[in-house]
Amino acid sequence: MFVRSRVVEALERKREMFSLYASVRQEEQTLFGRLLNELKAESFVSLNDKLNDIDNPWPGALPTAEFDRADDLRFALGTRWQNREQARHWALETLYRRPVLAVDGSQIIPTTDYSYPVGAVQIGWFLNEHQEITETSARAYEKDIAFEVLAPDELMGSDGSDGDGIFPDWRVNQERFILECAKLCEFMQAYAGRPFAQRPVCFLDGSLIISFAGQLRPGREHGYINAMQALLACSERTQTPLVGFVDNTYSRDFVTLLTTLHGLPAPTQVNDADLLGTILPNWGDRSPFWVCARPDRLSNQGRADFYKQVCFCLARLSMERAPARLEMPRWLLESERVDEVVELVLAEAVVGGGYPYALEAADVTAVIQQKDRQRFYRLFQEFLQEQGLTLTATRKLRSKQARR
Repeated sequence: MFVRSRVVEALERKREMFSLYASVRQEEQTLFGRLLNELKAESFVSLNDKLNDIDNPWPGALPTAEFDRADDLRFALGTRWQNREQARHWALETLYRRPVLAVDGSQIIPTTDYSYPVGAVQIGWFLNEHQEITETSARAYEKDIAFEVLAPDELMGSDGSDGDGIFPDWRVNQERFILECAKLCEFMQAYAGRPFAQRPVCFLDGSLIISFAGQLRPGREHGYINAMQALLACSERTQTPLVGFVDNTYSRDFVTLLTTLHGLPAPTQVNDADLLGTILPNWGDRSPFWVCARPDRLSNQGRADFYKQVCFCLARLSMERAPARLEMPRWLLESERVDEVVELVLAEAVVGGGYPYALEAADVTAVIQQKDRQRFYRLFQEFLQEQGLTLTATRKLRSKQARR
């Protein structure tokens, strides 16, 4: 039951808290906007000298050679169109014969609603070879899934539990991440013999910087660290472009750099997209790439040296939203190929209406909807019956199913 008047009353009780949030946010934006303008007067050398004097191995971000080449910390696309049709034509021409791959995943986590613990992971991928540039012509593409079931022994610890009760879900989440990275590596290796222009730009839906793993219980971060290190190594070994795409980013690596330089406490409201968005006024604008030097639990414990093998920028892919965060392996920057790859990302965003089309297609392919979960449990029940086993559901679940 939803009662509008009760919601309005609850919001009114928190009016001052929201007002305070807005006031602090404005103060922080003003302060960091000033620090951003001061940073524009620096050079790559002077900024590095200051960071060396501070002697902080994880200052948030490190400048790259792009810093000196940027115009007020901005690179413009340099291409403008009169209408949507012209933009789409540019995008399709840019993508012509350039393979683009995206991988995404979904999962079914264990639940106490059923008598047997079971989890499942579905990985979906979309590979577009972009063989034709006209909408009516046939395209060479691949769209498929891989599905894995996690049995009770794979979900629980050696003692039959995992400290989270009998149905832990962290193993399912970790398996999804590992399989996504492994599928990207599989494609990278398959295309490694092609010239660079014929190797796919590989999208991971999310960050290459896995700070979240440091928040897990000790021991649970290993799978994430190993998977990401293997993915970055595979990208460099096969010289295949990799893009970690974060559409709605709240990262503060650049903001942390400013706090490090000025000895300030970390802000509570301002993030990189808020700050750099003010200097990226046009579609296709991007910031210089920065080497990621994020201080978090993993890096502070000496377990995230691979962070500094990742560089990032903020790019304006939609005029209605904050800039997106694009992450790439550092070798791409050092090989002077990031402009080429960024242009392909922008072209994918045009085709996808502000979001890379390949990622959208991979998401649609991978997603497991509620009706799919119900179908899975029916199949699981049939499977158990064949083994002479019985799957039972709680009364609460049966009541929900009857009422909905």
